[in-house]
Amino acid sequence: MMGPAHSLSGAAAWLGVGAAAAAADRAMPWPVLVVGALICAGAALAPDLDHKSATISRAFGPVSKAVCGIVDKLSFAVYKATKKPADARRTGGHRTLTHTWLWAVMIGGGASATAVLGGRWAVLALLFVHMVLAVEGLLWRAARVSSDVLVWLLGATSAWILAGVLDKPGNGSDWLFTAPGQEYLWLGLPIVLGALVHDIGDALTVSGCPILWPIPVGRKRWYPIGPPKAIRFRAGSWVEIKVLMPAFMLLGGVGGAAALNVI
Repeated sequence: MMGPAHSLSGAAAWLGVGAAAAAADRAMPWPVLVVGALICAGAALAPDLDHKSATISRAFGPVSKAVCGIVDKLSFAVYKATKKPADARRTGGHRTLTHTWLWAVMIGGGASATAVLGGRWAVLALLFVHMVLAVEGLLWRAARVSSDVLVWLLGATSAWILAGVLDKPGNGSDWLFTAPGQEYLWLGLPIVLGALVHDIGDALTVSGCPILWPIPVGRKRWYPIGPPKAIRFRAGSWVEIKVLMPAFMLLGGVGGAAALNVI
């Protein structure tokens, strides 16, 4: 799928988690619901770090372009080192390492550890990165025609304000993990979810997605998981734009309302 659809699906997924948490009597404070949805929307772009033409490669100028180049080479190296004879030949790393459940868990776990061990500035850095990505994904038309600096300023301002809101007692810095020193441990959850939602979205497209790696499926270690080929679609097709994106918006609205006990 394309960037806007990935971001919408990420936001909708976290709002759905908020509804489930409310039903399980572990309701999210509204700042956690909002911040988590934005983080998840941003994190749903991150698996495309292996693609030099992806939205995330443009998000932070030369820095993100360089990182994408490194991740592409790393992903390709891992693919070559671990593929089985039945796996296809490849010339690049797109839709390999960063499109797996293991990568999602590692990135989310790393983010949680960074937030807990790094303190406020680490939290601000995580929020900044994902706020910028959320703007690039959810407000992509405006982001494309505006200056990168303006997008970065919006991301930095949003991160500072949202961190200040979360820090207030009862607003969710210790949601789900309440022991002393575990503030913001939950930040990794929307990052894991965003990455997995991205992978599931890509699995619906023609190429499929090797979500299960390194678990082998048949004679392949990089088996492209997906529905029957007859019902797959091409990225950017009318199915994605006219069916899936409106569905994500509707489901996100329902999930958010349920999470806030409006319905």
